[in-house]
Amino acid sequence: MLYPNFSPFPEIKTARLLLRRMIAGDAKELLYLRSSENVMKYIDRERTKTISDAELFIDKIDAALDSNNGIMWGITLKERPRTLIGNIGYWRLVREHYRAEVGYMLHPAFWKKGIMKEALLRVIDFGFNEMKLHSIEANVNPHNTASAKLLESTGFVKEAYFKEDYFFNGAFHDTIIYSLLKQRK
Repeated sequence: MLYPNFSPFPEIKTARLLLRRMIAGDAKELLYLRSSENVMKYIDRERTKTISDAELFIDKIDAALDSNNGIMWGITLKERPRTLIGNIGYWRLVREHYRAEVGYMLHPAFWKKGIMKEALLRVIDFGFNEMKLHSIEANVNPHNTASAKLLESTGFVKEAYFKEDYFFNGAFHDTIIYSLLKQRK
């Protein structure tokens, strides 16, 4: 059985990035990310509408973190650690199967610069080596080719294609499931 412990919060550093705990001060940047049609184009979730909504979302992230049911890092550049440019994290932990779903989003000004790949590789490492996951899943909208390419470039493989398995905004949508298994030594 999987028993993650996210206390104290595990900050992650890469060559260019600091992945840190999200705080109330991130609400403005989070509002932008979660309300942007460009960023949310392939994320079938309700758009965040107010700073208060963004603060409530951060509270939800904190509740999952405090109960060890999920973790989300705010993505920042090392030289600007207070400015949130994205987020990445694990939720839907399936403890008995040592599996979790990874999800992420990034401000468009930082797309196509290798930032998300850099963050994802470190989060994968954390998942396998610190959380003791056996497998990591990612659910992708079939039209999101950039996310599919990112996942494939980090070793994920397409595991399933579900037709009309998700209902959002008055319509059914398809989902592609990508998966990555821990490498056995």
